[in-house]
Amino acid sequence: MNHAELARECAAIARTAGRAIMQIYAGEFAVEHKDDKSPLTAADLAAHHAIVDGLSALTPRLPVLSEESVEQVAWNERREWTRYWLVDPLDGTREFVKRNGEFTVNIALIENGEPTLGVVFAPALDEMYTAWIGGNAWAGTPQGGEVALSTRARAMPLVVAGSRSHADPRMLSALEIVGAHELIALGSSLKFCRTAQGQADLYVRYGPTSEWDTAAGQCVLEQAGGGVTRLDGSRLSYNTKESLLNPDFLAFGDTSVDWAGLLRDGNRR
Repeated sequence: MNHAELARECAAIARTAGRAIMQIYAGEFAVEHKDDKSPLTAADLAAHHAIVDGLSALTPRLPVLSEESVEQVAWNERREWTRYWLVDPLDGTREFVKRNGEFTVNIALIENGEPTLGVVFAPALDEMYTAWIGGNAWAGTPQGGEVALSTRARAMPLVVAGSRSHADPRMLSALEIVGAHELIALGSSLKFCRTAQGQADLYVRYGPTSEWDTAAGQCVLEQAGGGVTRLDGSRLSYNTKESLLNPDFLAFGDTSVDWAGLLRDGNRR
């Protein structure tokens, strides 16, 4: 199948996972914690099984790397992968526990270290975002049907998307450098999607994230015309090292702006 067909199939798989999530969201659920103190619920696991089963049937020969895999694949094996699925079954479990609706299902196809297909589904909001290399980015919402996404030119004052549950003092310092801005707090990969929609200009992330947190959202934003880079300005890439943690990064809509340089030099506004 080509990327467009794969994206449609992945969107259907994401909806199946979303239904499993919402069944648990509607009732009472227990919250456990992993070794890294991040929360885990039955919804994470239900979505994981729905996605892994769906992708395994769709592309039997492609490996699936999911946040909720019981055992992560050893680096010696994973480093040989040139094409694989990267999945966060429930991105924003803290938002799920808080019941604010700002959680997503993330499915990305990684090819040679870059996300070439991304699906982000927010089941509580019924918002579906799909993108694939050469195919632009699309949003499907109950209000507007399916529309093509396009980032906007840098606005003044800036609208900055920030993490609702992972505020970092370094981000506040960075925002002082960029000058006048409006900060909107969002959970999960919706920060990438709002930037892809032209509703935000910049998302600055300091502190740990994992590769499954960002890949699908990065694809959506890049195919809408934006970018995602490390703080040194190089593109955020995948499966290049043993650790699955990302470095600090920037996500932005207007690629004509040197955002990394702007944060390094407060005089370049």
